[in-house]
Amino acid sequence: MAGGMRFCPCFGDRNSDNVEEDLDPVLLVSGMGGSILHSKSKKFGFQTRVWVRILLADLEFKKKVWSVYNPETGYTETLDEKSEIVVPDDDYGLYAIDILDPSLVTKCIHLTEVYHFHDMINMLVGCGYKKGTTLFGYGYDFRQSNRIDKLMEGLKVKLETAYKASGGRKVNIISHSMGGLLVLCFMSLHNEVFSKYVKKWICIACPFQGAPGCINDSLLTGLQFVDGFESYFFVSRWSMHQLLVECPSIYEMLANPEYNWKKQPEIQVWRKHSKDGQTNVSLESYGLTGSISLFEEALRHNELNHDGKTVALPFNFAILKWAAGTRQIMCNAKLPDGVCFYNIYGTSFDTPFDVCYGSEESPVEDLSEICHTMPQYSYVDGDETVPAESAKADGLPAVERAGVAGSHRGLLRDKKVFQLIQKWLGVESMVTNYSKTFQVKRPTAGKYSSKTSKVTDDRYSC
Repeated sequence: MAGGMRFCPCFGDRNSDNVEEDLDPVLLVSGMGGSILHSKSKKFGFQTRVWVRILLADLEFKKKVWSVYNPETGYTETLDEKSEIVVPDDDYGLYAIDILDPSLVTKCIHLTEVYHFHDMINMLVGCGYKKGTTLFGYGYDFRQSNRIDKLMEGLKVKLETAYKASGGRKVNIISHSMGGLLVLCFMSLHNEVFSKYVKKWICIACPFQGAPGCINDSLLTGLQFVDGFESYFFVSRWSMHQLLVECPSIYEMLANPEYNWKKQPEIQVWRKHSKDGQTNVSLESYGLTGSISLFEEALRHNELNHDGKTVALPFNFAILKWAAGTRQIMCNAKLPDGVCFYNIYGTSFDTPFDVCYGSEESPVEDLSEICHTMPQYSYVDGDETVPAESAKADGLPAVERAGVAGSHRGLLRDKKVFQLIQKWLGVESMVTNYSKTFQVKRPTAGKYSSKTSKVTDDRYSC
C-alpha cells in the first residue's frame, strides 16, 4: 500500500524519518487535468473545489468551470462572473497534483483514477526528499495556453523558490504529459532563466508532436477521464467537450502539421448524400489541413446554456491562430548547455490515431451530427493517449530515452519508471527505506495488464 499505510489508506503518513541527503531539489509539473482547480468567490473569497470532485461533479463543473476564450487577452475566462478559477498552492504546490479528489471517502477506497502524483511523491519522500526543501509541485490552470504569461511566471517563481530553499542548488524537473509542453515553452521563451535554475529535465508521456486521435475527438465529442461505473460520479463527456472547445491548451496538442509522420493522421466520416432522389454513402477522409474545415462545419451549431443564457461555441479560429504561434515557439526551443534531458514514453497500449464517425450502415448526413456520435478509432503503439511516435519525437539532445510498457496515467505509478527516475536523479542507493515502506503496484489496463514493463533505450550525449 502507498503512503506508509498499514491498514486503511486514509490513515497513511507521508512524513519520512530519513535524514535529508545531499539532494538537488525536484519540481513535479502536472499535465492536462492533473491539477486541482478551485472556484473562488470574487466577493467573499471562499473557495470550492470544482476539479476533481466525485460528488456533484458535473453540476459544479457546468456552473463554475465552463469558460470562453478572450482573444484580446489570450486567456480563457469562466462564464460565472462572480467567481474565478484558482489553483491551491498548499504543501509547497504538491497538494494540487497529489490526489485530485482528496476527500476522506476517496482516500479510504483508494480510487486510483484520481491518485495523480501520489505514488511518485511517496517514492521521492522515501528516497530522502523533503517537501518544501527539496520537493515541490507546480499545479496550474490547465485550461489556459501553455505559453500564457501567468503560467510562465508561476513556473519561474516555483523554480526560484526551489533553488533558494535548497541553498542555491539547481532544480530537477519531472513533468507529465502536457506539462512537458509547458516546460518546453518556458525553455524557449526564458532560456537564460531555465539555464540558471534547471539541472535536469525528466519528461514523461509528453505529446511533443500532438495526440491526434484523442485531441481530434476531444474537440468533436469531448473527453472522459474516468470509464466504467465511476463515470456516473464524474464530469460527463459532453460537459467536458463544451469546455475543451474554448481551451487553448487543447488546440496546442493538435497534431503538428510540420512533423514528418510515418502516416498522416486522419479523421474519417461515413457520409450520406442525397441528390435527385438518389442516396449515396461514401467514406470521406480529412487530413491535417482538411480537418480544420471539418471542425468548423461540425461545430457550427455548438452551443451551451449557462445561467439561462445561450452561449455559442463554434470552432475557435482565434485559438487556432494562437496555438499555431505556440507550436512555433515549441519548435524553436533549444536545450541550454549543461542541462540534461531524459524522456520516458509509454508503449504497448493501443492508442487512438485515426478517428472515424458513423458507419456504412448508419452514415452521417449533416456533419454537426458528429458531435453526438461515438467515435471508432484506428490504433498505434503508445500509452492509450499519446502515440509513442509523438512522445519520443522531442527534437532535443536527450541523454537517454526509455520506452516503458504503461498507460498514460499509469506511468506515474509504474515501478520501472520509478527505477529510471531514481537512476537519473542519482538516488538509487537511497531506495532501501522506500522499498520497505511502500509497496508499488503495477496499474492494470485492458489486455496489456498482465505484461511486465519493458525498457528500450536510445542514448545520446548531454
